[in-house]
Amino acid sequence: MDTTQIIVTLVGVGLLGFVGWFFFLAPHRVAAAVSTSAGIQQVDIVVKGGYSPNVIEVEHGKPVQLNFYRDEENSCSEELLLPDFNIRRELAPFKTTAIELLPQQAGTFEFTCGMHMLRGSLVVK
Repeated sequence: MDTTQIIVTLVGVGLLGFVGWFFFLAPHRVAAAVSTSAGIQQVDIVVKGGYSPNVIEVEHGKPVQLNFYRDEENSCSEELLLPDFNIRRELAPFKTTAIELLPQQAGTFEFTCGMHMLRGSLVVK
């Protein structure tokens, strides 16, 4: 191998490491739901290269409204999946889509984009 091949290989390995860290080890942004006067737990989530916040904490037995604002046109983020609640929704670019659900049991429930690359968690306490 010559010097150029070594440099390209090292840069490639570094980029692979960064991608692995970004998707699996990056710090999580946690938000607790805010209850409205009607007793609905609401959280606003921005979708732009990921979910922010990507960990949502709610109480079980109370209605939840997740407001997803898709701040991009990337095709990966156009669909939202919450398989444990049988929810699949299209997210329009530069608009807010409200997802309503009623968590009956405690646990951690994953939500993803349609390609399963963007990930978040709904933590029901």
